[in-house]
Amino acid sequence: DGFSSSEVNFVVIGMAAPAACTRFSDNYDLKEELGKGAFSVVRRCVQKSSGQEFAAKIINTKKLSARDFQKLEREARICRKLQHPNIVRLHDSIQEENFHYLVFDLVTGGELFEDIVAREFYSEADASHCIQQILESVHHCHSNGVVHRDLKPENLLLASKAKGAAVKLADFGLAIEVQGEQQAWFGFAGTPGYLSPEVLKKEPYGKPVDIWACGVILYILLVGYPPFWDEDQHRLYAQIKAGAYDYPSPEWDTVTPEAKNLINQMLTVIPSKRITASEALKHPWICQRERVASVVHRQETVDCLKKFNARRKLKGAILTTMLATRNFSKSGRSIITKKGDGSQVKESTDSSTTLEDDDIKEDKVKGGVDRSSTVIAKDPEELRIVCPNKTTSQLSTNSYSSARKQEVIKMTEQLIEAINTGDFEAYTKICDPHLTAFEPEALGNLVEGMDFHKFYFDNNVIVKNCKAVNTTILNPNVHLLGEDAACIAYVRLTQYMDKQGVAHSLQCEETRVWHKRDNKWQNVHFHRSTNSPSYTFAPSAHK
Repeated sequence: DGFSSSEVNFVVIGMAAPAACTRFSDNYDLKEELGKGAFSVVRRCVQKSSGQEFAAKIINTKKLSARDFQKLEREARICRKLQHPNIVRLHDSIQEENFHYLVFDLVTGGELFEDIVAREFYSEADASHCIQQILESVHHCHSNGVVHRDLKPENLLLASKAKGAAVKLADFGLAIEVQGEQQAWFGFAGTPGYLSPEVLKKEPYGKPVDIWACGVILYILLVGYPPFWDEDQHRLYAQIKAGAYDYPSPEWDTVTPEAKNLINQMLTVIPSKRITASEALKHPWICQRERVASVVHRQETVDCLKKFNARRKLKGAILTTMLATRNFSKSGRSIITKKGDGSQVKESTDSSTTLEDDDIKEDKVKGGVDRSSTVIAKDPEELRIVCPNKTTSQLSTNSYSSARKQEVIKMTEQLIEAINTGDFEAYTKICDPHLTAFEPEALGNLVEGMDFHKFYFDNNVIVKNCKAVNTTILNPNVHLLGEDAACIAYVRLTQYMDKQGVAHSLQCEETRVWHKRDNKWQNVHFHRSTNSPSYTFAPSAHK
């Protein structure tokens, strides 16, 4: 429902069926807010009887559909089955009139992959220990007739920030129950880069899909990038179905043959020949790591993993944008016209902005393509937005959504105004201090922080050498990502008149990701492209 563990250093996962109507406040003291989703808020809580800390997810049940309740019951049933040191645990469930309280482990260590890049030392033996804990959690699931179906870095967390904290498997929202070694078609579900060949081929599947995902994760743990990757999803799926991966030099030259052997057994295309969790735990690279796994520090892996982490954080937002931009309107929104001295000439409020309905069918795209890129679709070759018939409550929700989308557009306008006037102070107030960006000047690199952008403000050609500037946002399209995040995509057209009276125009496509903190929107990432040859003469025109 829009809440992501990657945004705060804890997670609350799982749902539970209604329990006895015992008031939550009789048993727990609510503390500060930890996060917020579309239908819920997460707060730290303390159990009165023991003083133990938990995370309480408070769900507004008035907003849940009958389908939501069915999912909640299934997830609760699964969560109650699973009690293991490497799985985030559901402790309590309390149903009240309009709210449902779910009490979980308070997991404060953040994501495993983020912790790895912060370590001073990371070796093959460390990777072995990580995958062992993941396999232990998967083995427990499979022993209890549960298939997770969504193993990926976002769902691998650490119990605390202490050194050596346990890895915890989270989020059983897509998990299913199976009988023994049952293979059946349970629907197309998961995250693209971690999907197994049998799911992509729409063949019966079962527990082996989790082992395939473990193989992908282990590959990343060793070199910092995935075995299957292509910007084009059709080509990505073709790679996976063919099991087309390799071990390129030089990074794989230093990985032991035993590690590669385990990956090969996990990434076996035929499910019946794939290694099981129990067998993998007995593999020499796992159970005899002290003797078999290398203990040499892998700095290149850490460096690659940093880039991988940055890119995957944006993957959901970029996919959302791709879906949203299919329905761009042909209208524009003229927002800023400034003189070189910063005085305002005109501001046009005439606009006809098409805003995508962010109510998306669950059986097509989960959570509007959430920030961790989990996708549910009946056809892997096509993701379509389907708008259901709207009830009165849905129309009310849509009005609220429209207002929030207008907020995002307005903040984007303010940001561009700061750029056009060369107001770096205003720009820094609107942007997150750790703003990340992909833009042509960075030559394909992800840049972070404000220093890179300050250079262009200090040397702003347009502000210094023009009489007037007009920026038009063409076809703005906002997609809400939960309660506190949004993505906007648009074409940006900048017109300016130089001191000789010659008119110039620049055009680029931009995507901006916004996050709301303390009731204030901040730009946390942008992605810009441009093919305009005149851009080189005005480098700050499209910051």
